[in-house]
Amino acid sequence: MNEQLIEAIQKSLSNSRIPGWLFYGFHDLDPIALRILRFPPETHLSRRWFYLVPAQGRPSKLVHRIEPAALDHLPGDREIYLRWSELRQKLSSILEGLSSVAMQYSEKNAIPYVSRVDAGTVELVHSLGPRVVSSADLIQHFECAWTPGQVNQHHLVAQGLTEIVQEAFSFVFSRIQLQGETDEAAVQDFILKRFQQKQWITDSPPIVAVNGNSANPHYQPEPGRSARIGRGDFVLIDLWAKQAQADSVYADITWTGFTGERVPEKVQKVFELVKKARDRGVEFLVERFSRNLPPCGWEVDEQVRSVIQQGGFAEHFVHRTGHNLGREVHGNGVNFDNLETHDTRLVIPGIACTIEPGVYLAREFGVRSEINVLLTSSGPEITTPPQDSVLVF
Repeated sequence: MNEQLIEAIQKSLSNSRIPGWLFYGFHDLDPIALRILRFPPETHLSRRWFYLVPAQGRPSKLVHRIEPAALDHLPGDREIYLRWSELRQKLSSILEGLSSVAMQYSEKNAIPYVSRVDAGTVELVHSLGPRVVSSADLIQHFECAWTPGQVNQHHLVAQGLTEIVQEAFSFVFSRIQLQGETDEAAVQDFILKRFQQKQWITDSPPIVAVNGNSANPHYQPEPGRSARIGRGDFVLIDLWAKQAQADSVYADITWTGFTGERVPEKVQKVFELVKKARDRGVEFLVERFSRNLPPCGWEVDEQVRSVIQQGGFAEHFVHRTGHNLGREVHGNGVNFDNLETHDTRLVIPGIACTIEPGVYLAREFGVRSEINVLLTSSGPEITTPPQDSVLVF
């Protein structure tokens, strides 16, 4: 099984014209390396190790004498060091003849999701001859591309999240009808109980934000600070979850509603603009994949952001267009981002991302519309039904 992994890595290295991929570990500093190299979950290593996969030839291992079996689950020739001087000497021998190696490194920390190797280790490798290049695009193939099983898991959760968000708004409307009001925490609790019923997990509670609170993209109600929701209020709900299974992946959506019969004109105007920007992101992906020209993540962001800019709300769109989805809700693959980072990674088949433009007007309201897009060889597949109008009471 791991031999097939090495063959796949070597094929990607050859296609990328990179002589080798150097994995490095110390404690748990690089979870990407641990997952790609299929370390058992219970693995705990306390000494530095290196694993070189060359584009051609047999891999090389470098491990400490205290932990000689650290890489026994992987193919390759093993070297053992004891002293720090031996580590440098044997690492130099392993790297001999290689002009460059990929590592979990991003030049000037341009893509922090990839920056897992410390500066000192990069300096060490560079001092031994090879130039260190980023493994950012390699990572996507081995860490971020979903298996058929993960795709199926995601589809089930995506469908369920859409049902739950609609149920949550029904809960809001019914509480107002029966009692005159509810509050953010009650709605949040309703959603979490639905997750428990489905045996889903999430890394943090959903966002439930009313009126001015929705203008804070990462707002969370807290004990003693849960705003009332009554008639004539605007509500934003952002929820994400995954199945409680090994290697399961997330779905993540945002919907909005108004607890009245008619959405206020300004809210409606902003919602239509956000929806137009969201849909432009999908259109752009369709256009580029139809021409067999997958874009970079920053290009998707630019297309979506331009719609918000043309609508006059550029300064109120304060986050990237979308993030990668994976085992973490914010995965390690390409983001649709030319704001927080300049993401030059390619949007490749097999990955999934959110598209979630937003406009946030301080002390008034914030509108975000979030969908999930799975990239296939033929183009984007929207896995979460887009919200086409603000829900109304």
